[in-house]
Amino acid sequence: MKTSDHNHTNTHATASPKTGGFDGISDIVKIILAVILPPLGVFFEVGLSKHFWINLILTLFGYIPGIIHALWVILTK
Repeated sequence: MKTSDHNHTNTHATASPKTGGFDGISDIVKIILAVILPPLGVFFEVGLSKHFWINLILTLFGYIPGIIHALWVILTK
């Protein structure tokens, strides 16, 4: 007996990271964290990269610059 090729098609839908698939913490939660504690929001977006350290320094110098940078990092990545 010959098997048909249609049995080998992929029927599972895969969600891309930014379209509702669970890929960690959502952008809404990261934005809320960025307002409460800016370096934490940046950490959840990019990890311990240069943006995290820049944001930590900005937050130490002034809370508002830290928030602005954190929102920029989260919304542009």
